[in-house]
Amino acid sequence: MCAGLAAAAALTVSTTAGTASAVTVPEPKTAATDSPSPADPEFAELTPAVRAELDAAIQRVLREADVPGVIVSVSAPGKGNYVRSFGFADTSNDTPMDPGLYMRIGSETKTFTVTALLELVDEGKAALDDPIGEYVDGVPNGDSITLRQLAGMRSGLFNYTQDSAFFRAFTSDPDRPFTPRELLDFSFKHPVVFKPGAEFDYSNTNLILLGMVVEQISGEPLDQYIQDNVVEPAGLPHTLFPTGSEFPSPHAQGYTNQTASGRTENSTDWNPSWAWAAGAMISDLRDMRTWARVVATGALLSPETQAERLKTGPSDIPGTGYGLGIFNVQGWIGHNGSLPGYESLTVYLPEARATMVVLLNTDNLHDGMEPSTIFGRAITRIVSPDHVFDLPVQNPPPSPSS
Repeated sequence: MCAGLAAAAALTVSTTAGTASAVTVPEPKTAATDSPSPADPEFAELTPAVRAELDAAIQRVLREADVPGVIVSVSAPGKGNYVRSFGFADTSNDTPMDPGLYMRIGSETKTFTVTALLELVDEGKAALDDPIGEYVDGVPNGDSITLRQLAGMRSGLFNYTQDSAFFRAFTSDPDRPFTPRELLDFSFKHPVVFKPGAEFDYSNTNLILLGMVVEQISGEPLDQYIQDNVVEPAGLPHTLFPTGSEFPSPHAQGYTNQTASGRTENSTDWNPSWAWAAGAMISDLRDMRTWARVVATGALLSPETQAERLKTGPSDIPGTGYGLGIFNVQGWIGHNGSLPGYESLTVYLPEARATMVVLLNTDNLHDGMEPSTIFGRAITRIVSPDHVFDLPVQNPPPSPSS
């Protein structure tokens, strides 16, 4: 969801993701499980039969959506704990996917950036209804667009990742570093889409601006501020905000067809600076399981500020609302992420205190849908049939010819 662009050419893989996973899928790896207790209507007990049903559903999506590999965690207190990985982390040598691998998490970065902003609000250093023009010069409608509207995707600013010149610049050199100002330039040459607050429109431009606000108020680089004030207090030892293409090991290889050629290529080491505050971060399954609860329950914020965060405005997505940098999809609270080669989904169901995390190493759409959503829908149909996760693609990428 973060990406909204076609990515660039790098190393072409010799085996397509679909072929590799369809021919010889390795046995799924499993982590230790909790002993479940009787189920309630909100969340199914993770019995052996339910685990087998999850295995079958996930492997079916893996094959049908041509996903190289996926890591899945589903858990709820007293109901059980399901942690499995399927398919391949590297299709060139059939290395199995593993629950311990680092992954790029794309737009889940938005939850970290907005949390950083809300911490500053709690400290009285900013207010949600401050106009962005107080912090950043040259923003169209900057005197009337508020920080709240930016975080809630209601600014009306054009999404820079939909700009054809940005697409050409990125695809011509995927290792190129972008500055926040360069990213804003791609947006600001377009007219605003609507008046501030009038509609919902998912735009990465909003998060670039909020990242700049955090830097201006804190006096620190965004990556360092998030590390010190969000990542460490949340207890996330395997989460980082890269400043370049660095990627801790071990990590999965990423595969994308969002390229100038349209062919699937290896995008593992592409520079994510183009996504910055909207989608550059890296994490792993363990940390994302923790973060699902932290961000949904507001563990780092005051109750009043968390309540503001969870207020969802109307959107054109049935059964879905968007608060301040966070979705509510049929009761599941959290975010998804996508950038070339990787997708993620980290959500929390408060009624059952249930957590679902899905991490995969491709962003290739299947029948016009994000593969992370297809996995989330298949899983929740089994474990929470009254709360089925389903989220359409936001801002699909431009075509290479646009």
